[in-house]
Amino acid sequence: KIAGYLNGMVKGKQGNYLAFFPSYRMMQDVYESYRELYGEETELLIQKTGMQETEREAFLDAFRQGGEAAREEKKSLLGFCVLGGIFSEGIDLKGEALIGAAVVGTGLPQICNEREILRQYYEKKEMDGFAYAYRYPGMNKVLQAAGRVIRTDRDAGVILLLDERFREPDYRRMFPMEWEDIRFCRLPEAGTVLKDFWNTRKSIPETASQPD
Repeated sequence: KIAGYLNGMVKGKQGNYLAFFPSYRMMQDVYESYRELYGEETELLIQKTGMQETEREAFLDAFRQGGEAAREEKKSLLGFCVLGGIFSEGIDLKGEALIGAAVVGTGLPQICNEREILRQYYEKKEMDGFAYAYRYPGMNKVLQAAGRVIRTDRDAGVILLLDERFREPDYRRMFPMEWEDIRFCRLPEAGTVLKDFWNTRKSIPETASQPD
């Protein structure tokens, strides 16, 4: 099902995309499913554990250059990455280098003694302990990953949030104001919604940014 959503995203417009997952295991599982179902239609890259600097740069260069197969065969490029990892923060892929990202899950940290102590601390102060220990750190990772798409005032792109919990008020109130017109959709209509976004954008003439 996740692979189907990702395919709908990359079918919306040919280009470069990233998909972020809460664990290496889930990333690998979805990667295998996607490769089996849609691998011939899309150029795929996947983050490896313990990547060296040269490997990281090669991964990013594929996006900056558009991907060799994507250029030659007019395919989209889709990179599979770990949420909170080296490719979900601190990288700049401007313009056509990245036009979309999918975030799978809300990024909640695993339960551990340290976070439970933090939760109990805030609950004793009659505050939302779960939010401070888990929800806020998780959403921070989600927003950092999603923030890879729009890097300048000339960028345009799509962000796909794959988790039912993003519908809940506790999560929606943490969305940036730019997400006010977020659309909810299910798998059968996801591809159409994304295509409509790009088609609508084509009908709006772009104007050069004016200096302040």
